Parts: sequence; C-alpha cells; structure tokens
Amino acid sequence: MTTSDVGIEAGQAFAPREFGPLTMTDIVRYQGASGDLNPMHHDDEMARAAGYPASFSVGMLGAGYLAAYCTDLFGTRSVRRFRTRFRKVVYRGEVLTAHAVVREIRGSGDDARVALGLELLDSSGAVVVDGSADFLLDSMKSIGSEEVSE
Repeated sequence: MTTSDVGIEAGQAFAPREFGPLTMTDIVRYQGASGDLNPMHHDDEMARAAGYPASFSVGMLGAGYLAAYCTDLFGTRSVRRFRTRFRKVVYRGEVLTAHAVVREIRGSGDDARVALGLELLDSSGAVVVDGSADFLLDSMKSIGSEEVSE
C-alpha cells in the first residue's frame, strides 16, 4: 500500500474539530465515568482556596477529546499507540479545537502505519494537550480527500 492508495502524505493536516464550550456537566460526567472525583474539578470554593480562579477540567478529558477525534477518523480497532501530555489548565466555557498532522507513514503491507502529531488548542490558540498516535494505514482507505487538507 502506498500513500497514493489512501490519499495522504507526511505533512498533511486533517480538518480540525471543535469541542465545547466546556460545561460543569461535561466535567462532572467525565469524573463519574473515570472515577476521578477530585473536588478541584467541580468545587469552585476549594479551587479558589488553592489559588485557582475557579474549578477546572480534568486533564484526561482533553486527552479523551483527542482520542475521540482520532477514532472518528480511523476507528477504534486501528489504534496502535496513543500518547498525550497536559500543557495548560482548562476552565469552563472554553472551546477546544483538535488538530492532527501526518508526521510519517512507515511499514508496509498489513503493518503499514500512519504516525500523527496531535494538539488540542484553547480559544486563544494555546496548546492545552499535545501528543502523538499511530494507526494502521489500512484503516484509512475509507477517508475521503475532502477530510484531508494541506
């Protein structure tokens, strides 16, 4: 399989996806699902006492947004590696935008993979979560050229 078979090349970017605006309900639902019940994420008074202006999002929620963005493109069965790093605290009301760029295409045949660089940006353009992921290239056959931009 070649890059022309799937219509992508290193350096190409996928169309961004927005999440939000982030609500307290989003945060609390994520806390319940993940088991991370730290009150700093839902108790404004406690967060202010610790020096924050308000309670703030769970970092893994942003990583989850990036994962949802990627698996919407490639499916869940094609994931081979997914890594993230938290860079900035996110507060309620924020609109976050996921971006992915093809860093490399490697391997061949059934083991051909695409390596992505990932970023989740806040409304000011600051990176709140960054990361990387690898997906099986074969899964990209269904991705149309309208979903990929240069």
